[in-house]
Amino acid sequence: MRETRTSSRRPASPLTALLVLSASALLSIVGPVHAAPAKDPLPADIPDYQAALDLVKSTNVRDAVCRFLSVPVPQGDGVGTAQPIPDKADPCQGMPAFTVKDPLALNEITAGFVAGTSQPIATEAVKLSGLVSALSASVNGRNVTVMLAPTQGGGWHLAAVREGDSDATYAGKATLGTLVFTEPQIRGWYQLKLTTVEPLNDQARQGLGGQSSVSLSDYQKLVKARYADKLPGSEYDNKGMSSGYGTAKKTQDGSLSTPALLGGSSAALALAGGAFVLLRRRRSTTG
Repeated sequence: MRETRTSSRRPASPLTALLVLSASALLSIVGPVHAAPAKDPLPADIPDYQAALDLVKSTNVRDAVCRFLSVPVPQGDGVGTAQPIPDKADPCQGMPAFTVKDPLALNEITAGFVAGTSQPIATEAVKLSGLVSALSASVNGRNVTVMLAPTQGGGWHLAAVREGDSDATYAGKATLGTLVFTEPQIRGWYQLKLTTVEPLNDQARQGLGGQSSVSLSDYQKLVKARYADKLPGSEYDNKGMSSGYGTAKKTQDGSLSTPALLGGSSAALALAGGAFVLLRRRRSTTG
């Protein structure tokens, strides 16, 4: 029988800790509070996290990863080329054993922050757009990322499997009291410490003009200058790049394919008309 504890609170997540530490500067915190589950230390700032855990450990996701790994990485600079993936009864047959790590938050800057209509504070500058999971070890020398998207009405679904694990690597750099987020248009990754933005990769350093850090307010001015004319409804948005994701396309049978992260990526697995296809697009940025 479990003994009674004086406190059943979960460990604070990076976003929760960041908000607590900066509360005096922000004056107020806006946003829903998710009730703690009866057990398990689940992240407080990720809704339906148990569902996400169950999904990445599921047979369906494992099979999707195996299908992705069963096809060599496409070569060349083909844009939007699709390569059929062999349909095997057991996609993982002959594949080395692997597990998918627990999903991590994929945070992105918000449209309101870019437009300058939102305040330069964590709760308004950054939003949770999805989850990313890497493999516990490389498989035949390859690392991949499993990407989850929120399902309307609650829960999560598999959005894509893509080559490389940099997204999960950067997302994992969040610590107690800090928040990691991405500027997907340039594939820049940043760490937010209270109200200070620091770059985590070369693209982010370029995005800050070579500075080692800037205030969140100054960072807002930079992204506003870069993207204020590229918000929803703009030509840039219509090309499916403003959120960092390729938009869902209708297949010949009229069904919608699952969005796959294509902008700046080398390859991604997507669902098209019920069949898996491997997509490749020329990199939009370096690195």
